[in-house]
Formats: sequence, structure tokens, C-alpha cells
Amino acid sequence: MLKQRGLVIWLYGLSGSGKSTLANALERRLYGEDVFTQVLDGDNIRTGLNSNLGFSDEDRWENIRRIAEVAKLFVRAGVVTIASFICPRNELRAMARQIVGQADFLGVYVECSFETCERRDVKGLYAKAKTGGVKQFTGRDSTFEPPEPREAADLILNTDEQGEGESLEKLYRAVHPRVVLPMS
Repeated sequence: MLKQRGLVIWLYGLSGSGKSTLANALERRLYGEDVFTQVLDGDNIRTGLNSNLGFSDEDRWENIRRIAEVAKLFVRAGVVTIASFICPRNELRAMARQIVGQADFLGVYVECSFETCERRDVKGLYAKAKTGGVKQFTGRDSTFEPPEPREAADLILNTDEQGEGESLEKLYRAVHPRVVLPMS
């Protein structure tokens, strides 16, 4: 019998804000406590399940809908699911929360300025977007909406102001009591 309950931790923010880094670090930390986890990330979803989708508004909507449906299946199986996606619109995040269910959803805004993300440019996407090599790039050609109201986010991690360790600790403290069942 699992000693955990399922939960979706939905990390969202600009490319380069630290979502994937935090998702993978949280997964390692929970795995170290024998918590079953699954990371759903733009890099592994866009090359498989959603490889037929582009970046139009309709495709972004369908991308998030599919991810939320998959996350809901994992949660029902008791798996802690860490979703890491740009998810640029408030309505997309609200849809994901509705599909998964309020009680099983933790929305985490990974806040970071466009300038800092551009400076980090881990995947080289900001440089490509500047030269027109990437179309509909969120934050440049396509809008990213911060949570409105800010309380729409269950947790805000500002990676401009705090390092990976501090952000991970805040995230872990928010997640751990919701997923690890007390020993009887």
C-alpha cells in the first residue's frame, strides 16, 4: 500500500525561470523518501504525446488539456505528478485546475523577469526568438499572464530573488505535508 497520496504540482512561468530545475530537484528529494513521482515537462510531452501540436492559441489550449488529463490519471493512481510548463494564460491554468480537481492541485508560479530568463537562455530559445528563429515565443511575441489575482497561485517562487536551494525548500515544505501520509 502506498504511503502517499497523489497530487499535481503545476509549475508555470517563462522559459528559463527554473521550472524544470525545480521539478527535477523536487522529484529527486521526494524519491529519496520513497515517494512515487512523475515529472511531466514540456521537453518530454512535446516530443511524444503532443508532438502534433504547435503554439497557436488552440494548440496551447489542447496541449494543457491533454497534460491535465494525464496528470489526473496519475493522481488517481496515487502518484505525485510534477507538471512543468510555461502555461502562459490564467484561463489555461484554471482549466488544468478544474480538470485535475481543486483538492489535488497545487499551482506554483515560478516568477522570474524576462530579462533574467533571457540572460540565462538555457536552451538558446531567447537568442533564436530575437532573430526570428522561434515564432510565437512566450514573453516576446506571445503574452505571458502572471496569476491574476496573485492569490490564484497557491505558491509563488521568485527565482530572481531566491536561489534554487531556497526555492526548492519552499516548494518542498508546501508539498510534503500534502503527499506523505502519517505512519500508523
